[in-house]
Amino acid sequence: MLREIVLDTETTGTEAKTDRLIEIGGIELLNHIPSGREFHRYINPQRPVSEGAFRVHGLSDAFLADKPLFAQILPDFLEFCGDATLVIHNAAFDVGFLNAEYARLGDKAPPAIELAGVVDTLALARRKHPGAANNLDALCSRYGIDNSRRTKHGALLDAQILAEVYIELLGGKQTTLGLTVEGTTGPAGPSLRAAPIEHGPRPTRSRLTDAERAAHAAFAAGLGEKAIWRDYRGEEVAG
Repeated sequence: MLREIVLDTETTGTEAKTDRLIEIGGIELLNHIPSGREFHRYINPQRPVSEGAFRVHGLSDAFLADKPLFAQILPDFLEFCGDATLVIHNAAFDVGFLNAEYARLGDKAPPAIELAGVVDTLALARRKHPGAANNLDALCSRYGIDNSRRTKHGALLDAQILAEVYIELLGGKQTTLGLTVEGTTGPAGPSLRAAPIEHGPRPTRSRLTDAERAAHAAFAAGLGEKAIWRDYRGEEVAG
């Protein structure tokens, strides 16, 4: 079972060393199919939101004032992610902020996230569409994904949209073919199993009747021992 978390964050600014996380949104994918499980938290950054960042996401200091601290939401975040692969657009930015928040926890910090183990959809898009605009809005336009509700950036909404974009970057909805959703639901949501895929040509059932086979055998026998038909069939001519 391939488990991935499509992740997005919002911050007080652009510098991970001094700015802080204020929102995290995540979507669980099982074998590239959304399971229905989501993670969404707002965070009190304990510092003002920059004017530029506020114009992007619209999250004000007043709105964030009563939200939990990063250390308080971290256990739920780590439990949600588990050992899943993270899928992030422009991963260096979000991973940089997450690792900076981890580092502030000192001895209680979880292991830093290794960027090499994260799927960066921006890098995927640049390889697939070199020279083109590959921000999230441009990719939505390219793949016909409705992002009209995205009037402001939001971590959960952007993660939901990115999940659709990611599937398109992988080749579209055909990546889910051969998968069936089982009727049971476990702690990780609906379980998926791959339907068996047969490789190579499938044998076809002959539609000839016994009488037709006999008539053909008689016809072939009348062609003589040197008939080309025998070479085609791989039959040896008696010496």
